[in-house]
Amino acid sequence: MRRAILFAVPLVLCSAPVLLAQQQSSGPPPDAPPQATPAAAAPANTAQTPAMTPRQEAQMRAELFMARKEYSDAAGAYQYLLKDDPKNAWLMNMLGLAYQMLDEPRKSEHYYRLSMKADKTFASPVNNLGTLEYARKHYGKAIGLYQKALPLSSDRSVVYSNLGYAYFANKEYPEAMDCFSKALGLDAHIFDHKSGNGSIIQQRTSTDPGLFYYLVAKTYALTGDAERTAHYLKLARDDGYKDMAAVEKDPAFAKVIKDPAVRGVLETVPAYANEPKKSNNN
Repeated sequence: MRRAILFAVPLVLCSAPVLLAQQQSSGPPPDAPPQATPAAAAPANTAQTPAMTPRQEAQMRAELFMARKEYSDAAGAYQYLLKDDPKNAWLMNMLGLAYQMLDEPRKSEHYYRLSMKADKTFASPVNNLGTLEYARKHYGKAIGLYQKALPLSSDRSVVYSNLGYAYFANKEYPEAMDCFSKALGLDAHIFDHKSGNGSIIQQRTSTDPGLFYYLVAKTYALTGDAERTAHYLKLARDDGYKDMAAVEKDPAFAKVIKDPAVRGVLETVPAYANEPKKSNNN
């Protein structure tokens, strides 16, 4: 079973975030109204939800550990499950994810690659390995992995977003904008999420936050979403992006340039902007 909730969960994880599998069991139909029975008759049997198997209990514990960000315990729980199902690509991916959250990239990569080998159609470990390479600043490798994950993924908005991050970090800004635009076309709230969906990680760290937020604002502006354009312009400004005046002349902002929220960001100089910078020598 591959679908999971976020890890970091979001991974909400989908959070984790990070991102755990949900098991649902439908209960029995409501009991029929009680009927009068002879005193000697045996009481009617009442339907009960079947008890969970040890394996189901172990998987529930693993999901709970991930949701609580108790990644070491989660890794142990997934290891236990993997012993009885050693070729389960989903378990390998979740184990890799747990080790990634524990900042153990070698173990994480090991299990991602095992998962990729066990199921060549499973996008999550391919994408997640891309996030490892991104963290290592191997942006070219990350780009290649995200491109490989795209045709396999059922959550392509996350992969397009991640690919945009990698292009951005590699200073390939037009390509980054194109990926961000495609991600928004699939999910208008993609940049509002705190993490990825299912067992797939959504990249959330940029190499240059100010410029990154500016490009995201520009992407929203092209869709005519003035509210989010203003929001990300403010983040760009607050994270040090200096060329806010360029917004006025950039045709990408034409649809939203007169919106009050956008004007408010462009015409407001935050109080801290005029404060002297603190010396690091104190």
